[in-house]
Amino acid sequence: RIGAVLSLEGGTKFLLWLGEQITSRGIGNGVSLIIMAGIVAQFPTFASNLFEGGRTGSISAGIIVFFIAMVIGLILLISFVERAQRRLLVQYPKRATQRGMVQADNQYLPLKLNTAGVIPPIFASSLLLLPLTISNFGSNSLDTESTFGSAIVTLNQKLAPGQPIYLSLYAIGIIFFCFFYTAVVFNPEETADNLKKNGGFIPGSRPGKRTSDYLEYVLTRITVVGAIYLTFVCVLPEYVIRQTGVPLFLGGTSLLIVVNVTVDTITQIQSHLFAHQYDNLIKKAKLKGRKR
Repeated sequence: RIGAVLSLEGGTKFLLWLGEQITSRGIGNGVSLIIMAGIVAQFPTFASNLFEGGRTGSISAGIIVFFIAMVIGLILLISFVERAQRRLLVQYPKRATQRGMVQADNQYLPLKLNTAGVIPPIFASSLLLLPLTISNFGSNSLDTESTFGSAIVTLNQKLAPGQPIYLSLYAIGIIFFCFFYTAVVFNPEETADNLKKNGGFIPGSRPGKRTSDYLEYVLTRITVVGAIYLTFVCVLPEYVIRQTGVPLFLGGTSLLIVVNVTVDTITQIQSHLFAHQYDNLIKKAKLKGRKR
């Protein structure tokens, strides 16, 4: 056991080091890419087992078609919602600076529909697994005939993945952590103060307290939609697995990680290509200037 723990710790350190190297010298978040690669690597095994079950008759063709349609539909939904934004118009009036007069300008303050990302389902599932983990440590010495032992066994059964109580607590945890994490990462008062310092204002709201209240109002409304979206994406696969009995390794959290990392990596690649093209144009312009 000691050798297994040491090898696991060494493998974890190596993966973290490799992820840092990818982040510093490559494109995208290295740790997220490694996690995504581990999830995607399981897909061929799942697909082969699914179609093998359909060939042998243990899994009906309707369930296979439903699984494929559900995965594709969830991927499309995640791709759409994760890029959805509520853009607030911010106006900057004409003002004088040290460099001269600055013309009036209109910009947008983007608020993501899902500000919390994949943090809520990860936290919610971790909290639900905590009682099971604690009870499993003492399962060998537990007397199942006693009142306490039977209560622990009943609790483990009720909190098993796919059970109604587990799904209800899972959904409540996702909604709670959506609002909690959004409140941590986005401060309406600080944003309103920054807009006021830079001379910007949102039409219809006075700078300061009114702008802060308006930002909090809009953020609360879009967080409700984001929480419902995350709950649907994460709870639906668990419910389907419970009803069909077919293990689906691509849960809601796994799909969120895969789609988010893929979209983020593609965005960074496009930004890198654009910057490379602009760099070449600047170099060519300098060369032409030198010839003249």
